[in-house]
Amino acid sequence: MRVAVVTESFLPQVNGVSNTVRHVVDRLRATGHEPLVVAPGPGSDSYRGIPVVRVRSVGLPGYRSFPLGLPDPVVQRVLTEFRPDVVHLASPIVLGAVGLRAARRLGVPTVAVYQTDVGGFARQYGLYAESAVSRWVGRLHRRATRTLVPSKASYRQLGALGVTDMHIWGRGVSLDLFGPDRRDEALREHWTGHVSASERPAVIGYVGRLAPEKRLHRLTELADLPGVQLVVVGDGPERGRLERLLPEARFTGQLQGADLARTFASLDIFVHTGESETFCQTVQEAQASGVAVVAPAAGGPLDLIEHGRTGLLFDVKAPGSLRRHVLDLVDHPDVRRDLAATALDRVAHRTWSHLVDELVRTHYGAVLVGPAVDVAA
Repeated sequence: MRVAVVTESFLPQVNGVSNTVRHVVDRLRATGHEPLVVAPGPGSDSYRGIPVVRVRSVGLPGYRSFPLGLPDPVVQRVLTEFRPDVVHLASPIVLGAVGLRAARRLGVPTVAVYQTDVGGFARQYGLYAESAVSRWVGRLHRRATRTLVPSKASYRQLGALGVTDMHIWGRGVSLDLFGPDRRDEALREHWTGHVSASERPAVIGYVGRLAPEKRLHRLTELADLPGVQLVVVGDGPERGRLERLLPEARFTGQLQGADLARTFASLDIFVHTGESETFCQTVQEAQASGVAVVAPAAGGPLDLIEHGRTGLLFDVKAPGSLRRHVLDLVDHPDVRRDLAATALDRVAHRTWSHLVDELVRTHYGAVLVGPAVDVAA
């Protein structure tokens, strides 16, 4: 099968959309399919032997290092020459809209993957266009042959915009990379100083982009907790502000691969603060690393965390809720060990190979043979 993946983000950018596309095309190639990636530049024109066609881009206002793809006639030309069986639209907004139009002109079915709450994103960046952006996203997904959403919250969100042919398709986790065995006591000592194990503070970590939509000011609620060391992993436009707000925190910058896995596993508690996540992949990666999780009772984390069983969900509208949940886990190591163990067991089957095989068999297969019955709940 020839699959053209038109994506709003790809390497060297590291984010949820880029990482998902990377895993999708890796598995497509490994299982004998022929993928092609169309992505905003700048960047390499190939990835592990897979061609990557770069289109014009401009830095996103307020986040200049993030390239936003622009309408470019090269998309129509590339798809015409490649002759795909299906066009995969990864988080379509601007470049995805161009890919959708080109696919419709060519009579090629499309699978659109909803992955970014663009309306909420616009609000956090002060663009004051949330309603218009949401309507645009809804229009794109109504015109796609099939839409895949990562969570029940996303399903409801797009349903309110009139999107009908929706199916829940989650995200995989790299279980060969993330795991409790990656825990590194030397790294923990580097963060907390040379103290005995009994005196060592609990290490609380955030991993992700340091950007306004992540609501990272909430980390200040944790900065003065007794017996705690805060570690912030990632980079982005909010880093300078956060370093001023959290002078005692350890900032690692962006990490990948084994370094990221070792960092995850060396935490005692993982905290996520953003409430506009369509899925929240870092929650899964923390769970796979054997780390207790505290995340918002909103969006994607609602599907990933069973409160009191596989993590804790804090009330985003209740002042002090995040702080109380984290303090409870700091004071009760046995509770956080139980939460971590149950969550690790739950994610044990969520491999990328399983998820991408499902994508090909169930979703690509359906659009190639005609309209399918909506099976999402």
